[in-house]
Amino acid sequence: MKMYVGITDYDWFKTLKKADCDEVNFWKPGGKTNFKALDEGDLFLFKLHSPQDYIVGGGFFLKFSILPSSLAWEAFGLANGARSLFELHDRIYKYRKTNRISDPDPQIGCIILSMPFYLEEDDWITVPDNWSKNIVQGKTYDTSEHYGKLLYQQIQEVLYSQRFNKNLLREDSVNSRYGKEQKIKPRIGQGAFKILITDAYHRRCAITGEKTLPVLEAAHIKPFSLDGPHEINNGLLLRRDFHTLFDRGYITIDKEFNVEVSRRIKEDFGNGKEYYAHHGSKLIILPGKKEQLPGPHYLEWHNENIYLG
Repeated sequence: MKMYVGITDYDWFKTLKKADCDEVNFWKPGGKTNFKALDEGDLFLFKLHSPQDYIVGGGFFLKFSILPSSLAWEAFGLANGARSLFELHDRIYKYRKTNRISDPDPQIGCIILSMPFYLEEDDWITVPDNWSKNIVQGKTYDTSEHYGKLLYQQIQEVLYSQRFNKNLLREDSVNSRYGKEQKIKPRIGQGAFKILITDAYHRRCAITGEKTLPVLEAAHIKPFSLDGPHEINNGLLLRRDFHTLFDRGYITIDKEFNVEVSRRIKEDFGNGKEYYAHHGSKLIILPGKKEQLPGPHYLEWHNENIYLG
């Protein structure tokens, strides 16, 4: 199992810990470099800037995406480790040495983490002995190697001795106190759902193809409030007005991905010409992976329970 120890500042960590965020955006001020150090389910750990050479928390890697900071704020809010979009921008500008005039909505690299944990100060973990003071961003460890194995065991010790959910690092061997490491299937939160849907649909509205990002929204097919999961196959990326109509039952999608527009738009509002133009058309944007396509059982549920016909 791989782990990555990423360097961050204490204010970022303190904001997250105080809010007890259930998902985290560990953002990078540069908006061009990809993050390929981990696979989904690997462990990402937070280390404070020197001289506070301690690991203070972590989470499970879900996805990396390069996003406008406004979208990162809309998706994650406090889980960006900032109390406002203004504060988030201030921190980005400090690292990038730009300003609001030259870069009003800076792109940032977003390392999206699930099921985070925050250690009390008494439980902070000293960095491994092979940690170099010259490391600027972070370092990868592997549990098949000496220092990686020791670090993983230290993380286990802390999580098992405190009140954290013991399923974070699972015990699966009766012959070992803590057992062999095992990857966790990261739990998707509301913010991560928005970004996963946005990227799966290539940042374009499934119905219209619109690609103006600020007006696109991640729609649940079966609402989360009615036990619809934060899963890609339970979502669509829609322009804001289409999202509203979809949620209120004026529009639905059938199992062949055809758009259906209810006669009730004209009956209720005396208009709707733009929307009726899409009636009977197929979705023009869909995810590239089969497992990410809208689930037929979710579409059928929406047809039967939400659509006004």
